[in-house]
Amino acid sequence: MAIAQVLGPGQWLAAEIRDSHTWRVALNEEHRHEVLGAVRAAETAGLAPQEITPDGFPLPRLGPLLRRVREEIVDGHGFALLQGVPVGQMSERQREIAGLGLGCHIGPIVSQGPGPVPLVHVRDTGADPSQPRTRSYQHNGPLGYHSDPTDVVALLCVRPAKSGGLSVIVSSAAVHNEVVRTRPDLAEVLYQPWWHDRRTGDGPDSFYTKPLCTLGQDGRVSFSYGPDYLRSAQRGACVPPFTPAQREAMDLLDRLTNDPRFVLTMDLREGDMQFLNNHVVLHGRTAYEDHPKPERRHLIRLWFTTG
Repeated sequence: MAIAQVLGPGQWLAAEIRDSHTWRVALNEEHRHEVLGAVRAAETAGLAPQEITPDGFPLPRLGPLLRRVREEIVDGHGFALLQGVPVGQMSERQREIAGLGLGCHIGPIVSQGPGPVPLVHVRDTGADPSQPRTRSYQHNGPLGYHSDPTDVVALLCVRPAKSGGLSVIVSSAAVHNEVVRTRPDLAEVLYQPWWHDRRTGDGPDSFYTKPLCTLGQDGRVSFSYGPDYLRSAQRGACVPPFTPAQREAMDLLDRLTNDPRFVLTMDLREGDMQFLNNHVVLHGRTAYEDHPKPERRHLIRLWFTTG
């Protein structure tokens, strides 16, 4: 199987894009007033999460700007940062509505659990990251580069950490191309089945196979990677050990995703809302030190589809 490099705006290096304004969108006072009004109207109407749609969360002035944000996420560099969401003027419930309301202009909401879980609060719960069923949003340790299992992931920052907790992203297309260029033998391994862990239990339903890379009909490569979940899949009775080639491929991906040539760092501040296209961007997080309770690091995570 001959693997080719992929082209397009989704493959970028950090130096090429770090100072670009295409992925930064700052809300002005009019936009913030409009968001607050839409949040209060949705709260008063008692809308359920599935009822928060662009029609139910109208943003006549900000909406056209969010459509351009969607274009940047889907057909551009694969990520965007919305700045200035007035979370400091909202209750916790209103912040949830704001995240869902802004996000629904990017795409329909996707559940994050076996039931209708429209969002997740990302806080350090003291969970042990070494335990195979611990979720990545439950502790303050570093997160390896990964993609979430949906088209778009969004993080709305309510409160940053005392220190650390930086968001780091890389173009998975650029990483893919570097593997193809330097180790075409390992590029083939990325397209073979790998065992992944859902971390839903210890039975066979928690484990499934999927290639790390798939090629769409449009010629784009979609990267599905999460080293922590690949490694924890090794606990499955039905899961064979990594092959030497798989271990070498993971070592190479870990080196490339931590190479400064590829890494773009974002220090998310209060009111920042980050959107990432999981097909073309891998993301991680540095470890962080928290404030004392109750002023602890707090983000709201949402998943969306663009279909």
